[in-house]
Formats: sequence, structure tokens, C-alpha cells
Amino acid sequence: MASVEQLTQHITAGLGDKLAGHFVAFGELTIEVNSGEIESVLRFLRDDADCAFTQLIDLCGADYPQRTLRFDVVYHLLSMTKNHRIRVKLQAGEETQVPSVTGLFDAANWFEREAFDMYGILFSGHPDLRRLLTDYGFEGYPLRKDFPLTGHVELRYDDDQKKVVYEPVSLVQEFRDFDFESPWEGARSMGANLPGDEKASGDNSSNEQES
Repeated sequence: MASVEQLTQHITAGLGDKLAGHFVAFGELTIEVNSGEIESVLRFLRDDADCAFTQLIDLCGADYPQRTLRFDVVYHLLSMTKNHRIRVKLQAGEETQVPSVTGLFDAANWFEREAFDMYGILFSGHPDLRRLLTDYGFEGYPLRKDFPLTGHVELRYDDDQKKVVYEPVSLVQEFRDFDFESPWEGARSMGANLPGDEKASGDNSSNEQES
């Protein structure tokens, strides 16, 4: 098995100016590419005999809304024969059409659909780019940093209509005044005497009278 340094030298020499950058973190190589080069880069990593990254084990997104190109699209590849892993990263904006790699890796199909569903990342050439995890008609992309924690709508089963209905989010608790006291302390502050309070105050007269 070649070392990470040898692998880095081989890949940088083979890909040349297709690479936007590279670094080693946690013992694994990460390479950065432009979105337009992703197909040719992954094809090289898959087909080159000294790389043999034949397994796409994950494709995910990350959101950095302060950037112009707010998304990272991250591909994790595994070489079963060389016992190497590599991470390939590219940056994309909300309107960027990232070339689909379903023609290179069958596993990319659902991975790209999930990234589209969660982040709204667009993949050109995908055979069936539609939502995967959220419901039909879902509004927004739930893993974006600016997506509201409550979502936009809530759903419930309406017994009168005998179906699931969508309604605007209504959080009754949001405007409640919490005192952050335990139930026992809250009851005591309102002047209520609870069973056992006499033990805390040292007043055992009631117990003695009962006995």
C-alpha cells in the first residue's frame, strides 16, 4: 500500500491544473476541484490503476451561507484493493449546476437526491432529481443554516376530514412565561403546603400528635 504522501504526488501529477487545492487531514487526502471538473476527476480516481477508488461511499453537502458559493459538495471514495480513502470537495452556489456523477457511480443517484432535498443543491444530468426524504410539497431545504428550526408548516391528522392536513406552525409554548423552578418549588412559592414539608422545616409536631 502506497503512503498518503505517495498517493498525493501521484494524484497531483495525474490531475494537474484540474485541482484547485489539496491537503492531508486525519491521515486522509482531501482534494479540491471546480464543479466543472468533477466528472473527469472522479473518472481518473476510479480508473487509474494506482488509485482504484471504485467505491463512492458517501456524497454530502455542507452549508456556509456567508460565502458567495455557499455549499460544499463532498465526495468520499474508497479503494478496496489499495486500502485508501480520499475526499473530493467542490464549492457550489444556489444556482450552480453540479454535473451528476450517476454515470460513474450508481450509488450517486440517491446521494445526489438527498443533497438536493436537504440543501437544494442542483445536479445537472441526474436521471430523477426529486426529493427523497421530505414530503411532497415540502417548502425549503431543512439542512440550510437559514432554515427555521420550526419549519414553515406542521401536519396533523384531522379526524373530521379523515386525512393528514398541513397548517401554519403554531407554537403555544413559545410565549409562555417559564419560572424555571421545579414543580415543588413553584408550589411552595404560591403558599401551598405539600406533604412532607414539615420534615424540611423540622416541625414534627403533627407526626408526634398522630402517633
